[in-house]
Formats: sequence, structure tokens, C-alpha cells
Amino acid sequence: MSATHPDKYLVGLVQKLCQLPSESEWVEFKQNKADPQEIGEYISALSNAAALNNEVQAYVIWGVENETHEIVGTRFCPANAKKGNEPLESWLLRLLQPKIQFRFYTVKIDGLQVVILKIDRANRNPVSFSGKEYIRIGEVKKPLIAAPDRERALWRIFDQRSFEDLVVVEHLTVEEVLSKLDYPKYFDLLELPLPVNHDRIIEALSNDRLIQVCPAGGWNITNLGAILLAKRLTDFRSLSRKVVRVIQYRGTGRTETVKEHQPSVKGYAASFEDLVSYINGLLPSTEIIGQALRRTVPTYPELAIRELVANALIHQDFFATGAGTMVEIFEDRIEITNPGKPLVSTERFLDTSPNSRNEVLASLMRRFQICEERGSGIDKVILEVESCKLPAPLFESSGEFTRTVLFAHKGLKEMGKLDRIRACYFHACLFYVARRRMTNATLRERFGIANQNAAIASRLIKEAREDGKIVLEDPYAGPRNRTYLPFWASSKVEDSAGIV
Repeated sequence: MSATHPDKYLVGLVQKLCQLPSESEWVEFKQNKADPQEIGEYISALSNAAALNNEVQAYVIWGVENETHEIVGTRFCPANAKKGNEPLESWLLRLLQPKIQFRFYTVKIDGLQVVILKIDRANRNPVSFSGKEYIRIGEVKKPLIAAPDRERALWRIFDQRSFEDLVVVEHLTVEEVLSKLDYPKYFDLLELPLPVNHDRIIEALSNDRLIQVCPAGGWNITNLGAILLAKRLTDFRSLSRKVVRVIQYRGTGRTETVKEHQPSVKGYAASFEDLVSYINGLLPSTEIIGQALRRTVPTYPELAIRELVANALIHQDFFATGAGTMVEIFEDRIEITNPGKPLVSTERFLDTSPNSRNEVLASLMRRFQICEERGSGIDKVILEVESCKLPAPLFESSGEFTRTVLFAHKGLKEMGKLDRIRACYFHACLFYVARRRMTNATLRERFGIANQNAAIASRLIKEAREDGKIVLEDPYAGPRNRTYLPFWASSKVEDSAGIV
């Protein structure tokens, strides 16, 4: 888990840590002692203590005398260290849970070797080593279970700390910040003039929490700043797997890939329009010839693609490691998947009030006019799908992902029973949130059923009612006046069996 830092940065870091008045809860000084088990326990204890002390990282420094903080050098060489026959770093990583980032660095200071172990703070859960969680209290390392007050405080911090505010890279100069972030795009998306003064640019980025002052001097880039405006997400180690993947397959299965590409490695806001255009460019379309003109009609509504991609980016679980948003294009459908279980039931996507695990990111994306924070995105998707007479989208979830499937055109006769019930249900939902009511007539229009075939719509309504997805609003209404609600709309409706 190695990474690089210039020697100047490492020397400055050690000198700053040595200026601490005493050994803090998130810094440990050592000379030569480097027992692998103890190192693992310190990673757990210091990572948890860093979170408790609102620090971005924790450190173990070899080559510094504990009492005086004098640099004395060390014989410890992490690159050659092993536990049994296993390299030290891989052994430590294997026993850590969750797999946080830690890195060893070696630097010479006045001719003396110093080793720095830089440890990321705990985020959503306490970090454990070999099945046990540790904490640092003063200069004492102890099991977290033996400090219940610290454990409670730590969980409160996890509940309050958002992904967006965590630091992804620290201690940068103004020039380094501006070299890593597409700041002109930020002002362009907000429809603001680009300041000519770097100080004004930095002030604006700081006000929107894209960067923050670094206690060690200079600036830190937050996850929010990198995920939205990075010139290259791959420059940020912990975010490199969050680059959107687009895969096109031949046929309806995943056995033959036509194209797999990351259309952009830029941050989401900096590349959103290009991403949507790239996806739409891969989707099939139909050419319609009129009396005088030809026009190309996309298989899927472009607005629906835009809304679903934006939703997947915004509502993903960024703490899910090794996973990012993926768009898969098949002959008969398009699937958009993001890591993380949704915060609401998939059946309630259309009517539930806005609720995101990434509120700050969602708010800024709304200001960039990329998404609808008020929660109308899925409404638009269903409306567009119905206007194009497409099958209703399918929303799926598990403990690890959320997936939306848009299907290419199918005639009513080609749809399976579940397709028909889902379409009927979302049609009722769409009308309900618009303070209207679904009827036999509105359903006929949704499916393109001729008026003289009202019995077909009646059979569709019966299927959805029998499946429990819709209910009759007034069981005493006459056949021509019957209206229908989604099942969740009224628990008091007495649905009379057999009435359609």
C-alpha cells in the first residue's frame, strides 16, 4: 500500500509532529521497536482516535525519541519486514477490518533514517485488527470495549461525519489545488464569471466545502471537491474506482462485450454532459420517414437517461469499496447500477420525499442544474417512459447495490405479467402524486389501447389489484366512475373483491 510524497513534505510533516507538546492520541513515536502485532493494534487504535479527535490521519513515527521528540533515527525497514513468510503490509491489511488505507514512508532527516506510518481515520465503523477494536486514551492503547464512553462518542461521530467532508488529499499549495480541480467548470456551471484573482477562486471553492484549510499549512481537497471537479479522478487513490464504467454488450447477455470504456476520468460535475452524450451515442435509435423529412427517434428518452444517471451518481454509497457506478447497454435494455442499498423501498421511489445519503453533493449538483433535489427525477422518468409507450422501468436493490433497468419497446402482447403489473402500478403512482386518479381510460391511453377494447384495460387492472399493487378508491362507484390508487395511498380503502 505504498504511495509517494516528496521528501520535503515528509520532512516538514515529521518536524511539525515533533513540535507537539506531548504524544497525542493520534500520534505515536518509536525508535526501533516494530512488533507486527503491536503495529496492527496501533493502526486500529490511532485510526479510531483520529476520528474521535477530528483528525484526517494518524501517524506512527519511528526514529523519534518518545520523551524529547528528538530525531534519533531508526533501524526499522518496513519494506523488508515480514510476519512469518508474509510481507508486513499485506499481513496487516489482511487482519484489518474495514480495509482502511495506511502507508509507510522512509525519509532521511539530517542523515538519520525516519519511518512514517500514515493511517487514514476511521469513517463509518471502528477499525479492528485481528477481530479486536482498539482506542488510544492519552498515551495508553487499550481495547475499545474497555472505554464505553469513547465508543459511544465514536459512533456519534460516525453518524454525523459525511463522505463529502472527508479529506482526500492534504497539504497542497494554491497552485497544486488549481492544478487538480477543474475550477473554470465550477464557475461555468454556476453561471458566474471566472475570477481573475486566485484568492477569490480559492475562497469560492472553500465556501462550497470543495477544499478546506489544512492545519499543517496550505489546503486540503475534500471528497466533495474531487468527486465533482477532479481533472483526473485516478489521481485520487481512494476515488479512482468511482469513475463511471460504460459497457456495451452484443445481444441480451453479458457473454460478449462490444465496448467497455470509461468515457471520462474527470469528476462527475465536470464530465456529466459528456457522459450522458456518450451513453446516448451508444444507444440504438429508429429512423422515421415522414412525408418530406426523416427524423431519428432514440429508443430510450434522453431525459430519462439523464435523470437516472444523475440519480445513480448522487445516491451511491461512496463508502462501498471497490465499486462505482456502471452503465450496461444490451440489445433490449439498459441497466444503471450504483453501489449501496437505497434509503427507501424501490416501490416508493416515485412518491417519497427527497432523501440522500450525500446531501451536500446533491445540493451542489442541483445548483449545477444537473439534478432535481426536490425528488421529481423519477416522476420525469416514468412520464417519459409512458409517453414513449415503453415498458415500465424496473428498480432492483440488494444489500450491496441499486439497479434501474430501462427496457426497449415491447408491444402489450409481448409483455409478461410482471411487466404489465409494474406498468399499471407506476401509472397509478404517477397520477396519484399529480393529485389525479388512474382510470380505465388513462390506462388505455398509457398502453395505446383502443377505446373499444376497454375490457383489455380492465383485465390489466384486475391483475394489478390481485397482486396487491393498486386498490379501488371507492368500491361503491359505478363502473364508469371507478378510480384506482397505489396500494400505499390509502390504508382505509375497502377494496371489494371481484369489482373492476
